[in-house]
Amino acid sequence: MSATVVVTSRSFSSGSLGLVDRLEEAGLRVVRGPADHDLASLGAHLADATAWIAGTGPVTDQHLQLAPDLRVLARYGVGVDAVDLVAAARRGVTVTNTPGANTEAVAEHALALLLAVLRSVPAGDRRVRDADWSVTRGRQLAGSTAGVVGLGRIGRAVTARLAALGCTVLAHDPWLSDEEVRSAGPQPTTLDELVRACDVVSLHAPGGRTLVDPVWIGASRPGQVLVNTARADLVDEAAVAAGLASGRLGGYAADTLVSESGSATSPLLEPALADRVVLTPHLGAQTTEAVDLMGSMAVAAVLDVVQGRDPAHPVPTPAGSTR
Repeated sequence: MSATVVVTSRSFSSGSLGLVDRLEEAGLRVVRGPADHDLASLGAHLADATAWIAGTGPVTDQHLQLAPDLRVLARYGVGVDAVDLVAAARRGVTVTNTPGANTEAVAEHALALLLAVLRSVPAGDRRVRDADWSVTRGRQLAGSTAGVVGLGRIGRAVTARLAALGCTVLAHDPWLSDEEVRSAGPQPTTLDELVRACDVVSLHAPGGRTLVDPVWIGASRPGQVLVNTARADLVDEAAVAAGLASGRLGGYAADTLVSESGSATSPLLEPALADRVVLTPHLGAQTTEAVDLMGSMAVAAVLDVVQGRDPAHPVPTPAGSTR
C-alpha cells in the first residue's frame, strides 16, 4: 500500500498548480479530512497517515496518538500555536511550516482594509446600491503617522507600503533592538508612544496577549484607525466597539474575530457600527499566488521527509521541553 498524505487545509491545491498530482506522481495517496480536525471524523484517515498537511485546526496529542506512522506534519501556513509541538517531538514527528509564503498577500490585504476604512468604501458601495449618492468625507493616508506593531515578515512588508504612500512609520517590536527596527525602515518607539502618536495602527504581533484594550483606547490619538490581520485575541472587541461608538476611534478593520462562526455575536457586528467597521473572513492569505506557494512549500516538506531528506523549514521544539 502506498503512503498516505492526509490534507485538512481547505485551500490546498486550489490555486493554479496541481499539487495533489505532484504528490500522487511521487507515489503517495492523498485523502481529504475535515478542516476543524474533528477527532471522530479524522481518526480513520490518521490511522494510515505517513504525512499530514494541516491547516489552522488544532493538532493535539490525541490526534497524534491516532497516527502511529506519522512522520511529518506540514503546517499549511506560518503559525504553529495550534500544534502540540512537544507531543510531536516526543513521537518523532517532524513539524514544518511555510514562512513567507503569504507575506505579500497579507500585507496587501492589510493595506486594502486600511484604505477601505479611511475612505468608507464598503459604506459608499452600499449607499450607491440604494440609489443614495450622499458623500461621506474620508481621510488620506499620505501625510499620516502610521504605527506597526510587530516587525516580522508581514509587518515589514506593511511598513514598506505605508512609507511608499507617504506615511511617517513608527514601529514597536519587543523582540528587536532599536537598530534592528531602524534597519527595517520605521522609527522605533515604545508601544505607549505609538498608541499616542499614530493616526492609524496595523497589528502584526503573535496572539496570546490582548493589546488593544480600554487603556489603549483611552490613550490613543483621537480618531485612530486600527487594522488587525494577525490574531483576534490581540483586541478587546467590546472595548473597540465602545471606542467606535463614542467617536474616540475612527474605524476598525479586521480579517478575524474572536468568535468565528455563523452565530457570531461580536459587538463589532452591531449594525450601528457598520459604516466604521470593515471585516473579512480570513481571506488575507487567499490569493492564487500565496495558495500556490504555501501548497508548494508544504508538498516539498512532505516529499523531503518521506524521501529521507531534511526539510527546508522545520519548526523547533519549544525551549525547555523534553522529547
